[in-house]
Amino acid sequence: MNNAAPAPARTRGRPRGNPPTRESLVSAARMLFLERGYRRTTLRAVAGAAGVDPALIAYHFGSKKGLFADVMQFQCANALAVDDVLGGDPATLPDRLIDAVTDLWENADFRQLTTQGDEAAEVIREYLEHELLARLVEFLGGRDATARATAVVTILGGLIYTRYLNPLPTPAALTPAETRQILVPVLCAALAPRPRIAEAARAGRRGSLASGGGAVRP
Repeated sequence: MNNAAPAPARTRGRPRGNPPTRESLVSAARMLFLERGYRRTTLRAVAGAAGVDPALIAYHFGSKKGLFADVMQFQCANALAVDDVLGGDPATLPDRLIDAVTDLWENADFRQLTTQGDEAAEVIREYLEHELLARLVEFLGGRDATARATAVVTILGGLIYTRYLNPLPTPAALTPAETRQILVPVLCAALAPRPRIAEAARAGRRGSLASGGGAVRP
């Protein structure tokens, strides 16, 4: 008579012991997206490469689109490193912003990921708006923080589009150093606090009167 206890049934979901992490899934997915492209990469293949149950992908990311978004945002977060970019000397913030963008987009693997259809473009848009823009608004603070941050993200988005996504010959031919030299003054102007409208109007009137340009009465 065999009194041995039956082997426990294999359960789906998060395994016990040494469970795989989100990072292992993102790493496996990144490798396959680069090798096969977005459309030919299956969740089963990603799960197999990571050595996990496919159900874990749905648990962590919801869908293949969610997994791809994490892969792209992981790349963005590593290169842009918003905390590092914003945490340095405020005077050189424009330089760090340009360097972070060009360093990211000059990476061949990241450039390959960005060619994988609407999914990549959507992730980039979401990252610029919900991560970079939001963090810049928080960092700048004050009544005009949103306007200043929007100006900065618009400039960086234009750089990304005209140099990388749909390159124009002149911007694409520039070196990263030349790109920095051209755009840093523009970013400095975008980051500068805006004067209040009333204060600006008063300053304009004072300047006009000082130069003899007062209103002429009939």
